This record gives sequence, C-alpha cells and structure tokens, in this order.
Amino acid sequence: MPELLPTPPNGRPYDDPAIERLHRKQRLAAGFRLFSRFGFEEGVAGHITARDPEDIETFWVNPFAMAFAHISVSDLIQVNAAGEVISGDRPVNRAAFAIHSQVHAARPDVVAAAHSHSVHGKAWSALGRLLEPITQDVCAFYQDHALFDDYTGVVVDTEEGKRIAHALGGNKAVILRNHGLLTVGTSVEEAVWWFVTMERSCQAQLLASAAGQTVLIDPEQAALTHSQVGGTGAGRVNFRPLLERIVRDQPDLLN
Repeated sequence: MPELLPTPPNGRPYDDPAIERLHRKQRLAAGFRLFSRFGFEEGVAGHITARDPEDIETFWVNPFAMAFAHISVSDLIQVNAAGEVISGDRPVNRAAFAIHSQVHAARPDVVAAAHSHSVHGKAWSALGRLLEPITQDVCAFYQDHALFDDYTGVVVDTEEGKRIAHALGGNKAVILRNHGLLTVGTSVEEAVWWFVTMERSCQAQLLASAAGQTVLIDPEQAALTHSQVGGTGAGRVNFRPLLERIVRDQPDLLN
C-alpha cells in the first residue's frame, strides 16, 4: 500500500516535481473521498482540480461520471489547456474544463480549485447574496469572497468560465448564483478546506436567518478574525485532521 507523503515545513512544495505531483494527487483523491462523505455529490456535477507542478498549464481532475467515493490517485486524469486528456484513459467533464481552465489561467497563484452542487451552498446561492460575518468560521471569507451574479445554464463554454474567473478576482471563493460554490487555494488542502467550511457557513447562515434577526460581528473584529482563520496556514492545518481520518478509514485512495 502506498504511503501518504507528508507536507514539507511551511507548506513549501517539494523540489522534485514528481514527488510534488504525487503529493498533490494524494490530497486531491482524499478531497474527493471527503466530498463523498460529506454528501457534496450531485450526479456527475462537481470537480476539484490541482495544477501540475511541472507542466503548469495543465491540471489534474476527476474523470467524468466517476463516483467521488471510488476515486483513487491512479484514477485522476491530466488535462491540458485545449481540454485534451494527456494522462489517463477516461474523459473529462466539460464543465470542469470550462470553469477550472479559466480560473487557473487567470490566477497563477492558485494551485487548486473546488466546486460542487452541495445542498446548502446552492440554497444560499439562490438568494444572490454574499455571506455575512455572523460566526467566527465565516470570517475566513470576510471581504474575501465574491458573487457571480448571473446564471446562463450549465457551464460548457470557456467564455463563461472567464466570466466566473473575473468575478472571483483575487478572492478565495465565489458564490455562483443559482448554482453553487467555488473555492480556490495555493494548495489542494486549502481549496478543499475552504469549500467544506464555506458550505457549513452557508448552512449556519440559512439556519440563523430562519430563526430570527442575526447579529453581525463588527467590521474591525471580522477583519481581525479573518487574519486569524482565513490565511493559507489556517487552510492547510484545518484540512490535516480530515486528511488523516479519511486516509486511515479509506487507505485505498492512495493506490
């Protein structure tokens, strides 16, 4: 059974691109298993991508129509800037390419991006509003997420992907109105964790709003909390216990 590669100190990439590639792919496979466990699947919708550390205009992604719960490292496919599968023998989801190719192109700092049609994320997206600073956790997104305030059907055109990337801007996340959530990070760990906690923040906002008038954290304290829970280090460290748990429970994801 393959072993889980540790993350180098301070989250620095491995010097050897082959080792760094495996490091990213292991966390990518773990991300899909976690998405399955958390119920983030909706048929063939949903994708997480990781930029290749050597051929940086390509990315690794889940094969089209493969259950998240079944994805292992060896199942991941590599896709180039033309949407061609250059590693792997299964097709790519057209929506995954249309969205993620443009996000990766627009944001050289982004290593990974995550999107799915999770229940609370798509419910909140139907309101066409940004999340409010009502909890400590949601402050990770305070002044650090955007709204793509449009809907034109299933995203299969890269021009629509460009519009989403433009709406994302320099933020860590974007709410796609009437669609769902998309998060990004400088590591796979960050992108996956931001998605998990953003989905939960949507759930908390929906519950609190249904119960009564919410009390907002004041802007100064929200900004301070963002600096404490919204940085790259926080994203990586919060992903760690999820990674350790899923690898212990489902070690075959490393195959």
